[in-house]
Amino acid sequence: MSTKASRSPSEDAPSSKITIADIAAEAGVSVPTVSKVMNGRADVAPHTRERVEAIIREHGYQRRSDERSRRSNLVELMFHELESAWALEIIRGAEQVAADSGLALVLSESQGRLTPGHGWLEAVIARRPLAVVSVFSDLTAQQLAKLRARDIPVVVVDPVGEPGPDAPSIGATNWNGGLTATRHLIELGHRRIAMIGGPERVLCSRARVDGYRAALETAGLAVDPDLVRYGDFHVQSGYQQFAPLLELADPPTAVFAGSDLQALGVYEAARAAGLRIPEDLSVVGFDDLPVAQWVGPPLTTVRQPLQDMAAAGTRLAITLARGEEPEHRRIELATTLVIRQSTAPPRGR
Repeated sequence: MSTKASRSPSEDAPSSKITIADIAAEAGVSVPTVSKVMNGRADVAPHTRERVEAIIREHGYQRRSDERSRRSNLVELMFHELESAWALEIIRGAEQVAADSGLALVLSESQGRLTPGHGWLEAVIARRPLAVVSVFSDLTAQQLAKLRARDIPVVVVDPVGEPGPDAPSIGATNWNGGLTATRHLIELGHRRIAMIGGPERVLCSRARVDGYRAALETAGLAVDPDLVRYGDFHVQSGYQQFAPLLELADPPTAVFAGSDLQALGVYEAARAAGLRIPEDLSVVGFDDLPVAQWVGPPLTTVRQPLQDMAAAGTRLAITLARGEEPEHRRIELATTLVIRQSTAPPRGR
């Protein structure tokens, strides 16, 4: 004889059976108040909002099809910061897909924070986009639940942390990119190779550093911890993290920078120290931003297909917004090494 474990009401009742009136009754508020919370209105007391949101999450409530039809023809593209050539590449890829689907793209920013604040979430709910494409950011479980309750799918491009098994995400082969970049320098004859990574806790940065370590270890070279530094993917951190390495008794002859912008900072540190690239120092970047081919000398770098990643993320978001199940919820696009003029064998080779 088998027994069935007791289940909560939220498990027994499908979300389609839960109505706004039910939520209002359970929360002890009016239906218009629940509607205000659902629509991101600011004129609701914080403790009331939290009570209603908790009940929505508990029951897994999602908007009915007639409510979905009232969403705007917008795709929300959210960055932690917008002012960079990197962001521009992402925007280009997303904008083309949105336009091809007859949709508009709206940009938002979390002022440099990887996790956006409450104000951002309220603004998104008020705009009622079809979907959100979150770029290099880390939404909380509560934020994701609030968007899900309103049937607004979220796709993460270049996730900060490890996505859940079912979380829709688009990334790149960062580990392989780090391996390929470092292996290129080893094959040129370099043995003292520095690594300037991005933020240590960020997934793509860790993967690039791990690829660097794997290339050295495979070649039988020890990883010198003094040559591994972490920055924030920007020019200034490339300069600040690399300049001290040139003062070591045995300085590096090559460096793999975790981004093209950091590589530009390395260029400046080398110039200030009177070193020539690639005669005295070989440099490899990551991203292949348009500026990489115009600096002097043109930068050898790992191409990350940013426009393709953004396009894939936007297509995936639109597919989910239409209620369709995509073929893949997690996609990794290939990186490739682009060899230019910033790398050469070390002196004496």
